[in-house]
Amino acid sequence: MYGGKKVLIVDDSKLERHILREITEALNFEVFEAETGELGVQRALEIKPDLILMDVVMPGMNGYQATRKITTTD
Repeated sequence: MYGGKKVLIVDDSKLERHILREITEALNFEVFEAETGELGVQRALEIKPDLILMDVVMPGMNGYQATRKITTTD
């Protein structure tokens, strides 16, 4: 059972997403994932997570760009 908190993991590495999922699920977070910065922005705006774990180095939209887009979009 989840503690009502949602986390979004944005990382292009399947292994990194898996590791972070294991850790955050153990802390009773409901976990959502995105494998690109673009998808991360879309999911963040849809689910409004309590926490986002964002990779910085990703192809296409990097983590800095995605974070900026999330924080400046109403």
